[in-house]
Amino acid sequence: MGRSRRTLPEELLLLALDPATGTTAQPQSLDLGLAGAQLVELALAGRIAPDGDRIAVVVPRPTGDPTLDCALELLRRRGAPVRAVHWIGGPRLGLRQTYLSHLERCGMVHAVAGQMCGVLPTTRYQATDNEISREIRARLDSAIRTGVPPDPRTAALAALAHAVGLGKHLYPGNEGRSSRSRLRDLIRHDPMGGLVAHAVMDVQNGAAAQPRRSPAPAGRQAAPGGRATAEPARGVPVQPRRGAMARVVAH
Repeated sequence: MGRSRRTLPEELLLLALDPATGTTAQPQSLDLGLAGAQLVELALAGRIAPDGDRIAVVVPRPTGDPTLDCALELLRRRGAPVRAVHWIGGPRLGLRQTYLSHLERCGMVHAVAGQMCGVLPTTRYQATDNEISREIRARLDSAIRTGVPPDPRTAALAALAHAVGLGKHLYPGNEGRSSRSRLRDLIRHDPMGGLVAHAVMDVQNGAAAQPRRSPAPAGRQAAPGGRATAEPARGVPVQPRRGAMARVVAH
């Protein structure tokens, strides 16, 4: 993958970077968004593909981007397609800092050391070229304003921006309400971006649970905990299990 084009994780991070404060908006959900953006970027590079609600590696060849290739190798080691919601919800310690350091090495941001309350050391990041951030923002603004279906990369970026809660950062206040709504609607223009964005929101909502169970077959009724139990034949008394008490098992 050539370095003439920024990756989606880089663009998402630049969108989230506040030029006034040097901090990132929505830091907690942003980590999830960066993990999701890696998946979309790998899909755009032809390395992975959606398989229902799962992600499958189709070409394990490295992209040339070390951070993306680390994610690709981890996916390959799984051996089987992994649910997007489980991948995004997994441990992602330091991913935001990894990309901030990467942007610094590329000369897109520079670190500014400081202190909080005069004691705790802090690091803020200022964009070295605001034109890059303006160009990224202009693509979103154009897609929102014109209503023309955007290219897959811009559609995925919009979906991820909405999923991590950047809408209020990019389009604040009552005057930005319609723009935030249209930003959300752009999620439908890229299948992979939509899959990943919904997975990001599911993780935030605590919905990264087990897949839905199939309905119980006819003649069987669901027991507490989702198990199916045999329906007793009409007229035949049910014999209690010896020495056992009914218990509800939480799954």
